[in-house]
Amino acid sequence: MNRGRYIALEGIEGAGKSTIQSSLATGLRSDGYEVVTVREPGGTPTGEGIRGLLLEGDEMAPWTEALLFAAQRSQLAEEVIGPALSRGAWVIGDRSVYSSLAYQGGGRGLGIEAVRKVNQAGLGRIWPDLVVLLAIDPEAGLARQDGEDRIGGQGVDFQRRVAVFYDELAADEPEVVAVVDASGGVVDVIERVVTLVRNRW
Repeated sequence: MNRGRYIALEGIEGAGKSTIQSSLATGLRSDGYEVVTVREPGGTPTGEGIRGLLLEGDEMAPWTEALLFAAQRSQLAEEVIGPALSRGAWVIGDRSVYSSLAYQGGGRGLGIEAVRKVNQAGLGRIWPDLVVLLAIDPEAGLARQDGEDRIGGQGVDFQRRVAVFYDELAADEPEVVAVVDASGGVVDVIERVVTLVRNRW
C-alpha cells in the first residue's frame, strides 16, 4: 500500500484553520480517501494534557514552551500520524511543526533552525508533505477569534512577528509551503484550498 499524504494547515490566530480542515477532510473523503484529522497541541491523551499547560497555563520560558510543543508533537506522530500514513490514509493537521518554527523559532526568538533540530529528533521523517499557509492580516485574524488562549493573547505585535517568519518559511521552502489568501469569504477560501490539494496530487 502506498504511503498516505500529510497536509498541515498553518497561519496566525484566526486564519480559519479549523474550518478549512473540516471542509478539506470532507472533500478528500468524497474522493475516496481515508482521512484522519489531528490538532496541535493535542491529538492524544498525552498531547491533550500538554495542551492545557500550553494554552491555559501560566507564562513559561520560551524554551519550555518550545519543548512542550515538541513533546506533544512527537507523541502525536508516534501514536496517530505515523500509523495513519503507513496504512495509506491522508492526515490533515490543524497546525504542525511549522507552527513551532514560526511561533517559537521566530516569534519567541529561539531561532528557526534550533527549533527545527529539536523537533527533528522526535519526528524523524514524519513532516508535512504540504503546508497550506492561510495568510491574513494579524488584526483581522485576532478579531475573528472566538476566545483568547495564552498564546493568542500575546497581542497583535507578536502575531505580526510570527507572520513575518511564516512568510520567510514560505519563501525558503516553496516546494512545501503554499500560501493561500484567507482574508476573503470562507467558501472561496475552502474552494481554493481543496483545489490546491487536488491539483498537487
